[in-house]
Amino acid sequence: MTRHSRQSQADQCSKRIILPSNRQMKQRELIRISKFLSLVLRHRPEQIGLSLDQHGWAEVDELIRCANRHGLPLSRAQLEQVVAENDKQRFAFSADGRRIRANQGHSLPVDLQLTPAQPPPVLYHGTAERFVESIKRDGLLPGKRQYVHLSQDETTALTVGQRHGRPVVLTVHAAAMTAAGYVFYVSANGVWLTKQVPARFIEFPA
Repeated sequence: MTRHSRQSQADQCSKRIILPSNRQMKQRELIRISKFLSLVLRHRPEQIGLSLDQHGWAEVDELIRCANRHGLPLSRAQLEQVVAENDKQRFAFSADGRRIRANQGHSLPVDLQLTPAQPPPVLYHGTAERFVESIKRDGLLPGKRQYVHLSQDETTALTVGQRHGRPVVLTVHAAAMTAAGYVFYVSANGVWLTKQVPARFIEFPA
């Protein structure tokens, strides 16, 4: 192998190795923390020995202590950044900053102290194409969560649907549901919630 060919191979290898920037590494770390918080604040706090009160709140100091004890490095500064920068605003601190909880999405039986709210005439639900037939039959059900989650705009619903496969956006006639006695709530981060959506109130795309 000539010196020129060795140099050419080295150049090609160096081009293939693209190290993540500090910004990318920081973003990955915030995503890791956000997923961790979703797990322990919505579904399985016992996995790290964390306690939630009846309203879903966890003591910040206890959360940090439990996370670090289980090999998951976490600091107050990181928590504050995730709460501030999470694009869905999934988490919130209490007014005094001593507690933290998920704004919605719990499979645990917690009371978020939501009050009934008047929804807009229509709301939207993003799902995957493979679920459409069962939704036509059974309507929208909360599954393991406490509530069905609905979006106020189609763009957000489309983004949600893309997480599950080929996306489909369903239109929910919320005003008609309210008139029929169904109750809606809105979470601290603007997600509309209701216990179920019967199929007769859903408009499916053609």
